[in-house]
Amino acid sequence: MQPGLQGGGEARRGLPYPGVDSHPQLLVVEDDEATRTFLADNLSADGFRVATASGAGEGLRAIEVRSPQLVVLDLLLDDGDGLELLDRVRGSDGLASRIDPELPILVLSGRTGETDRLRGFARGADDYVPKPFLYGELLARIRALLRRTNGRPQRGVMRIGELTVDPLTRAVRLAGKPVHLSAKEFALLQALAEQPTRVYGKQELLRDVWGYLSMGNTRTLDAHACRLRKKLATSSRPWVVNVRGVGYKLTESL
Repeated sequence: MQPGLQGGGEARRGLPYPGVDSHPQLLVVEDDEATRTFLADNLSADGFRVATASGAGEGLRAIEVRSPQLVVLDLLLDDGDGLELLDRVRGSDGLASRIDPELPILVLSGRTGETDRLRGFARGADDYVPKPFLYGELLARIRALLRRTNGRPQRGVMRIGELTVDPLTRAVRLAGKPVHLSAKEFALLQALAEQPTRVYGKQELLRDVWGYLSMGNTRTLDAHACRLRKKLATSSRPWVVNVRGVGYKLTESL
């Protein structure tokens, strides 16, 4: 059992459920590595696409470029208070900042007092789950919140140089020209575009894009990366850079 967690009934794994997009994008902002890994692994197994961040700054950048459909947010973060991130989201104009001010946010925190919960809701939290928590209950609350917000317009086109990626329409354009990608090629590009110059490990990409809990078949990743690189080869800038022995990044420089 991971720190901050309690046992509970097993949910059905990896199945779609009524009223919600079959593979919603979630962002987990949690500084405790064990809890972060536990949530990423289990939410991936339950059919979500999961991105993670360990701090408020990293979480805010991920919201800007990833456009998640829901954020699971810890309040006690190494680089700041999660309530400050909540304030930044709710205070956004939703246009210039590329942050949706109505983004659903579920607070998951060790601050369990009534005053803490009321303060969280007052600052704009959509739900508040205290630690230690039952995973089954957390999953049910995530699904309920997504059902309530399903169908709302999403914001946040990712722009890296002359490349644009629209998570809502799944449209990709390079130098103004459309690039036609398969579903997995798009998912891989979207994952890499979150932090374009960061190197993503193969295991991380296999988990977030394919939902593998173990290393899985790296040839699947390499084949998709190769096809994606070829489709983006119309520009002089290199895209989908292979870092030997580690993984991939989208580009050398912004």
